[in-house]
Amino acid sequence: MRILLVDDHQIFRDGLMSCLSENAGYEIIGQADNGRDAITAAESLGPDLIIMDIALPVLNGVDAAREILSGTLWPKPKLVALSSYSDPEFVTEVLRVGASGYILKNAAFDELINAINTVMAGKIYLSPEIAGVVVNMHVRDEQPGPISDQGVLISLSKREREVVQLLAEGNDAKAIAARYDLSPKTVHAMRNRIMAKLDIHSVAELTKYAIRVGLTSLES
Repeated sequence: MRILLVDDHQIFRDGLMSCLSENAGYEIIGQADNGRDAITAAESLGPDLIIMDIALPVLNGVDAAREILSGTLWPKPKLVALSSYSDPEFVTEVLRVGASGYILKNAAFDELINAINTVMAGKIYLSPEIAGVVVNMHVRDEQPGPISDQGVLISLSKREREVVQLLAEGNDAKAIAARYDLSPKTVHAMRNRIMAKLDIHSVAELTKYAIRVGLTSLES
């Protein structure tokens, strides 16, 4: 099984690679430390499985996973998401873009092996701590209480989420405008619209929000 590891912490990737390499049949064919590089690596290497952190710099893991899994790769790789976030709306969004597994980052290594075996058999794997809540939410067709940070995040478009991440990571309007071939005035308008949606009133608050919901790997 050919595996691509995606996490912005080198020590974490090294630990995963060491543990996985001890299992016969697992071959680590590449690594990436941000969402954009993950897309490039997936397209060039064609892995069978991608193990990806959701809180990534440059491009968050949700949008990176969406681009990889909706692209032209064939056969489609399986993707197991790693995250510290257990909000059922957030988990549902990750599954909606095509991930086959969702593991909390405090899980034991044996659980990751179980998840890998499950998704490679064509099934969905969720960490036990979140599986019941997610299933109940869908069976009852209910929202999980008051709208959460992650729930509001899902209401943003892909471009808006990218702009939130770029602002949180210190990019100014001019840099963001150049990235998307827009005018700085358009970026300012987009920022104001996003902040209104999130009921946030400063870039500092926006940065804290991005960290809280896993849009960036910056430390709080």
